[in-house]
Amino acid sequence: MKIYLDHEKLNIYQVSLAFNEWVGELLPSIKAKAAAKDQLDRPATSIPLNIAEGNGKFSKRDRARFFDIARGSALEAAASLDVLVSRKLMTSTQVISAKEQLVQIVNMLMGLLKGLGYDFETRTVLVREEGDYSFSFEQAQEQEKE
Repeated sequence: MKIYLDHEKLNIYQVSLAFNEWVGELLPSIKAKAAAKDQLDRPATSIPLNIAEGNGKFSKRDRARFFDIARGSALEAAASLDVLVSRKLMTSTQVISAKEQLVQIVNMLMGLLKGLGYDFETRTVLVREEGDYSFSFEQAQEQEKE
């Protein structure tokens, strides 16, 4: 693709477009009418749009706001995939590559935000590479106390 604008040069923008393409190919294959299906489409679209808009802003604060919105959309997309799996409309295996792209997107956005001078508590941006994602209510409460 020929590059016309600055945001198109960003690796994160290209990764977000690849995720968006994956979602576009996936949605027609889900036959059931599911709110999570529609919910996945919106944040997948939102991620590259907010990256582009944020990259076009001149103030650090405005740029950070759009990058943070894109990060939230990536997390929403991941949760939508989880819902589709929990409703047995997809399998865990089917979402692995998409989840890996979303981890990459979130990490890259965090890098952009840190580059703008924003600092974060480590536990608020924890990204797990692999492992068991199920935990009990008691474990969640323990994490809240830490």
